Amino acid sequence: MKSSRSYVIYVSVVAALGGLLFGFDTAIIAGATRFLKERFALSSFGEGLAVSIVLVGCMAGAAIAGTVSDRLGRRRFMFISAVLFFISALGCAIPQNLIQFLVFRFIGGLAIGSASIVSPLYISEVAPPKIRGALVSVNQLAIVTGILMSYFVSWILVGAGASNWRWMFATGAIPAVIFFLFVLGVPESPRWLVKQGRENEAASILERLNGPAIAAAEIRSIKETLALEGGSLRELLQPGFRTALFIGVFLAVFQQITGINAVIYYAPRFFEAAGLARSSAIFQSAIIGVVNVVFTLVAIALVDRLGRKPMLIAGSAGMGASFVLLGAAFKFQLFSGGLVLLFTLLYIAFFAMTLGPIVWVVIAEIFPTRIRGRAMAIATVALWLADFAVSLTFPVIADRLHESFAFWLYAGMCLINMIFIWAVLPETKGKSLEEIERCWIKN
Repeated sequence: MKSSRSYVIYVSVVAALGGLLFGFDTAIIAGATRFLKERFALSSFGEGLAVSIVLVGCMAGAAIAGTVSDRLGRRRFMFISAVLFFISALGCAIPQNLIQFLVFRFIGGLAIGSASIVSPLYISEVAPPKIRGALVSVNQLAIVTGILMSYFVSWILVGAGASNWRWMFATGAIPAVIFFLFVLGVPESPRWLVKQGRENEAASILERLNGPAIAAAEIRSIKETLALEGGSLRELLQPGFRTALFIGVFLAVFQQITGINAVIYYAPRFFEAAGLARSSAIFQSAIIGVVNVVFTLVAIALVDRLGRKPMLIAGSAGMGASFVLLGAAFKFQLFSGGLVLLFTLLYIAFFAMTLGPIVWVVIAEIFPTRIRGRAMAIATVALWLADFAVSLTFPVIADRLHESFAFWLYAGMCLINMIFIWAVLPETKGKSLEEIERCWIKN
């Protein structure tokens, strides 16, 4: 059992390397934005477009990832994501004009959108129920580690001359190659294999993941559940599954419109607005990355003990309170004594140990096996659309209406999210994927 647990942790960590690239590629723009703005003489809208174009790619990548991974398999699709990450990293390092940059950032978005689905999906399908929440949260840990890496890379390269931003993007090619090579050593999802009629392969993998006795029971449970599914997206519009789809989309959207990527992408900007020099602003953004990683570790330790629902409620409340305080700091120009950094770190801490990882856990576990990839794609496209809206509009709102207005707006979204989770979200802690699915079928 000990060796099988070590193996399932290993394959989960490899899959989570897609999350690391997800985090690095989305957040590297934070350090490069000011230099891009100067290089291409961008307006506020142009700045927002340069930051958010990747999210258009994310929506496209997420839209196709579910269907393609349901057809080709989770492992093969991770290879595709790694190649797209590599192309984008090198392409974003060499553009001579804004259009070229936008094209390669869009390709990067395809990779991020694909990884945002296939990595947690794969982990949820190989992980035992008792530690599934923690292992899917490892993907979020990888995402925030990638974000932290991007902040430190930006800080190190900020003084590297006029081409510093090019080197920032180029460094993303290294983890892309590492991801590609490590995926060679992981198996295909056993649930996907059963769906394809390849039971012997699935049984062999499940034996290594969970041991022979559990593997046999898992095969039977997967087959029984698949027999109840029609495999059509229409199934998601039936009573029960329709509720699951609504919950998944709502949580995905509110993970974003509660403001996380206004902080991740634009932290150097509003630290500069609070009076810091550019290099200091980027360094303080790196501190955000450290807090993000530390409190994601807290989430991994607690998610399978405390449950999804209570942690999401507490996180939404803490995030909202943090944004109220941060908005007040900007409204009344309370820029001395590190208050802006303190309130920002408070927000990040609550997000990192609740909405950040746990929304991905819930999205990865509430949908039927046969169409889990496509169902996750719907929720994830909605997530990236919300992310795009936040990323595109934050600089415009900040310039025209003030940063405080944006922060208080996000605080209001946190309140709505907290009420929804309290009233609607069921608890899935400790249940197998098949048990969760049968609950929707009964309803």
